[in-house]
Amino acid sequence: MNPTQSWGGMQGRESRQEPIFWKQDISAALLRDHQFLCHGLGRSYGDSCLPSGGTALLLSPLRKLRSFDEKTGLLSAEAGLSLAELLDFIVPRGWFIPVSPGTRYVTLGGAIANDIHGKNHHKRGTFGCHVTEMEVLRSNGETIICSPWREPEFFAATIGGLGLTGVISWCTVQLIPIASAFLETETIRTTGLDDFFALEDESARDWEYSMSWIDCMAQGSKRGRGIFFRGNHAPYGHPAEEYAAQAQWKLAIPFQAPSWCLNRWSIRAFNEVVYQQQQKRLKQRRMPIDPFFYPLDKVLHWNRLYGKRGLLQYQFVLATDRLDELKRIFDIIAQSGLGSFLAVLKKFGDIRSPGMLSFPREGYTLTLDFQNQGERSQALFQKLDAIVLKAGGRLYPAKDAMMSPELFQSGYPLWREFSRHIDPKFTSQFWQRVSRG
Repeated sequence: MNPTQSWGGMQGRESRQEPIFWKQDISAALLRDHQFLCHGLGRSYGDSCLPSGGTALLLSPLRKLRSFDEKTGLLSAEAGLSLAELLDFIVPRGWFIPVSPGTRYVTLGGAIANDIHGKNHHKRGTFGCHVTEMEVLRSNGETIICSPWREPEFFAATIGGLGLTGVISWCTVQLIPIASAFLETETIRTTGLDDFFALEDESARDWEYSMSWIDCMAQGSKRGRGIFFRGNHAPYGHPAEEYAAQAQWKLAIPFQAPSWCLNRWSIRAFNEVVYQQQQKRLKQRRMPIDPFFYPLDKVLHWNRLYGKRGLLQYQFVLATDRLDELKRIFDIIAQSGLGSFLAVLKKFGDIRSPGMLSFPREGYTLTLDFQNQGERSQALFQKLDAIVLKAGGRLYPAKDAMMSPELFQSGYPLWREFSRHIDPKFTSQFWQRVSRG
């Protein structure tokens, strides 16, 4: 019995890990044990991917391509297929995933279970908006094929359902066409949050992708300064040749960094260097796919930089009329000294997410990485939680490690309706924590 670990370094309770190579292996496994949770590539930060005992079904070996229509971009594959493997297949053929997270190392099943979002929510919504069909295996032997039109309630429970409704064995996704493996991009140095808000509104119509890195240690008149990124797929090119020529080199962090490496002074210095690197207000460049979407994937095991105690990620969304609360959160973070050098701010559009527990909704979302400093981190998160709760916001379960039942149940009012669709043999440490009361 080995503990399953999250990307943030959280340890699950002891559980049996069983790799799944064939669909029939799932049914056999479900008959042998009484408690399960599916596990993909382990990129969830908190405890939503951690079983509370029993068996962790490792689905990454279940990654065969089932069908692909190169004319329409409709692709069907087993749920363990990673986005990295998918991109290597589709980009040379002139297609791209409709919604991309910040890493290639996510399985299709994980993308559905967390209803991932990307830099283009204002244009495409969440990943679940582009899933046309999937198969889910239940512990009672039932096989459910669902879609927005077939078993729609169960489909809505499984999209963003944190892997609790059963095993997603395969899915069908509608891809988007691209003419090049490059993007036309602009990076803009911003002076503060008001500058970011104006750029987001300006970019919404003409740019597919937008987001901003924020210096969360900056205070006063510099509060919210950062680098704004926006991009569109290049309108011409040769995807196969361009993609094959893109560099595949990677660095690696070979060991856990000492905890003292990350502190308020090193983070402040790092943020200052990043901000000052862009001397001009505007830079334009033609950029390959990987550095635009997946810059951290060039550093293998980058989570080791946070030391043995790991990292905690905090991501919330607040409505667009809650700017005072958003600014207050920046002030609290800067004053705490527990800054983040991976702070990303973006705006969600008004496209409705299909899942009962889907995180995105219209508003501003801020993502922050913190070194796990135990009680100090918990105290900071409690302050932020109080603001998010009062403002009617919500946290992202895929990133969460400390959310209270009150905050979860307030942010996800359909949680009781969702719970009716949970497979009785499936649970996680996250669900046991937030569904109390």
